[in-house]
Amino acid sequence: MITYIKGALVEKTPAYVVIETAGGVAYGIHISLATFSQLKETENAKLLTHYVIKEDAHQLFGFFTEEERGLFRLLISVNGIGANTARLILSSLSTDELINAIATENVRVIQSVKGIGQKTSQRVIIDLKDKIGKSSPQNVEKITIFYNNNRAEALSALVSLGFAKNSADSALEKIIRTEGTHLSVEELIKKALKVL
Repeated sequence: MITYIKGALVEKTPAYVVIETAGGVAYGIHISLATFSQLKETENAKLLTHYVIKEDAHQLFGFFTEEERGLFRLLISVNGIGANTARLILSSLSTDELINAIATENVRVIQSVKGIGQKTSQRVIIDLKDKIGKSSPQNVEKITIFYNNNRAEALSALVSLGFAKNSADSALEKIIRTEGTHLSVEELIKKALKVL
């Protein structure tokens, strides 16, 4: 897994950047407008990344903040929302606006994103409301860091152990709901192994 990329900012557009690392390798990274606006015209840049592997393409998505990457990962966990749609949502709404829309079940705000219909908006709220909770925007970073790091690592470990992704994900979801968000990766795996 590529956690972040740091190097010289060779090219910058509102949707895409190229960062050349010290080894002379240049990475093309898809970004949101939020990340674009936070990247200064400097020689060096560091972007947190999420690597998407599909049958027909390998794509790298970059984020200026952990909060944005966390929300991106939450969005792509929703059935029917792919990486490009998640990036579009994060380009259209600030992280605070998106969190508040989910927490307050405001379908119209999410539906205001071009190409997002009512059913998709409702699905985002239903799937993510418990993960975001009633938290204020100030607390979302902790939630998304936990959700994406601990849960994602635990899920990856369980899948590599041979468990079906959907079953493992459901088990982790139940554990987090009942036990809270304080569990380490190891604790999540151990508890999931008992119920799988």
